[in-house]
Amino acid sequence: MKSIISDLHLKFAEKTWKETFQLVRRCMDKPKDASRPCVPLLRSLERLQEVVNVSSLNTMRSRLEMIAKQQGMGFHITEATCYLTADMFYLEVVLLLCGEVEEVKVAPHGGSPDPSESFLRLLRLKQFTEFAMKLAELFTQYNIPGDNDQKLKLFASLQFLGKDLKQISLLPGVPNDSAQGDMINNGRVGCLIAGKADCPLSIQFYCTPTDGMKTSDLQEEEMTDREMVVQAAMVTVDVSDVPHKLQTASVIQQPPQLDPQGYPVLLPVSEMLPACFHLKLQPAIPMMCSFVDKLRQITGVVIPDVDLQWAALPKLLMSSSPSAKIDMETLDEQDAIFTAPLPGSVMHSYILPGAAWEVPAQRGAVVDSIPFTHPAHVPALLELLRHQCVINTLLRSCMTSQCTGTGSECDQHFEVRPESDISFSVTFQGPHTDSLVVLLVNVSDSHQITCTLFGAEIGDLSMDENLSTIMKKSMSIPLALRTLYLKLEEITPAPLSASPEAITEAENDQSASTTTAATDTNGALTTFSQNAALPEDDFSLSGSACHANSDKSELLLEINTSPAVSPYPFAPGEVFSHWMTHNGHLSELI
Repeated sequence: MKSIISDLHLKFAEKTWKETFQLVRRCMDKPKDASRPCVPLLRSLERLQEVVNVSSLNTMRSRLEMIAKQQGMGFHITEATCYLTADMFYLEVVLLLCGEVEEVKVAPHGGSPDPSESFLRLLRLKQFTEFAMKLAELFTQYNIPGDNDQKLKLFASLQFLGKDLKQISLLPGVPNDSAQGDMINNGRVGCLIAGKADCPLSIQFYCTPTDGMKTSDLQEEEMTDREMVVQAAMVTVDVSDVPHKLQTASVIQQPPQLDPQGYPVLLPVSEMLPACFHLKLQPAIPMMCSFVDKLRQITGVVIPDVDLQWAALPKLLMSSSPSAKIDMETLDEQDAIFTAPLPGSVMHSYILPGAAWEVPAQRGAVVDSIPFTHPAHVPALLELLRHQCVINTLLRSCMTSQCTGTGSECDQHFEVRPESDISFSVTFQGPHTDSLVVLLVNVSDSHQITCTLFGAEIGDLSMDENLSTIMKKSMSIPLALRTLYLKLEEITPAPLSASPEAITEAENDQSASTTTAATDTNGALTTFSQNAALPEDDFSLSGSACHANSDKSELLLEINTSPAVSPYPFAPGEVFSHWMTHNGHLSELI
């Protein structure tokens, strides 16, 4: 082996890298067994391609050919033009002699080539990884299984679907003139991206600000300009084992007729095809089991359970979080604990009890594709997806960083428990008190979040409404609870603390009185014992009201005859039954 390597070194010592590279390429293009290419050699060629500087016509051709083969596409060369071909579309790349890209065109099956500025920009910037990713998305939409006749029918059906969705998005009542975020969150079909051959048919249907914990203060005006995370779905068509009725023409009447809700009246479809449309979610969305059932009710198409892996919703949210740095600590392999930093060097600790979230009704699955058969399904599906995204966003706001312990170093501690598939509660200890405060958050739909406060003696009836507004605008549980906690600190008086001099004087007086009582066992001590024998059930005692009487040698107790006040001026009863003890009080959870 050493002699073979030495001979190779001598043979190619005087050859350029270009000649050596071309020789390796020719050898790999003609394997001994064409049906079984050598994977290690292919990987070596790809790595060579990635490190070689693309500065000539040949190197650009080689790079485009490698990308086409990675996507399962064909590759052809005609003079200075390269063609990346698939069954239902092709990409045309016109090169200059220096290796620069002059023009890029995309042509669907049976259509004329259209210039593509996005592909052209990526190639001119030598961003080949991004170019390959965009080409993969396009290939996914056009890659329709079946024979040629079936491919043409399904491709035509997908095109008619895209045109109908575009027409629905332009109907009156849709906020076309509003900001993009409003169009995404409120549009009947979100923000539709269609009409170009180089761009897959896709829908942006939900967006929310992020990084609110790091960049925002509690002031409302500072909660606006933040980075947006956009939830999208690519619309495709794919074969299925069960035939479905799909459109082979437009299903919108001309001129369009609207129903009382403002939706267009759509015609039924009649042709049976062995396929169905799909919303390919980007990224996939963790969904509650009840929401998955509602998807099936809307479309009438079953999502196979074999494709779904069920788990507790918090675990799904952590595993599919856009932030790769989110970690989890478990207590007893169940409870998840997180810390959330807030402005002003405040740290919150959030615990999500595993026993509460692991119940069957609170389990969910990560859904990446939703089958449907009619454009009328799309608005209802998007509303349901938005609803789940709002719940996920609120819960994720608690999952910002790893808790290194039990959270004892945090300023406040909160427990988040599910109450139903659309509501959850946050429990914490109120400031300057031992009683619990409970905030019930109900997400009735994607546009309505209602907060209800229990256990806090607040005379302001608008507190619930203010909390609901803050929660909806910030989409952050920690920010809303920080505002609530500051308000409770303002209205809850801190316990009075005596000065060190007063404490020392009281201790001396008590010591002197005790000594006097001990020396007169037949007199003052007897009198004190008789006076102290008071019925315990008829009075509530003030712990800080014990003092010495200067006129008598015995100790006297200041009695508060007002009835005891319950720290819970509400009846939790049926709402929080799992927190009730046998005597009807809330149990301590933190």
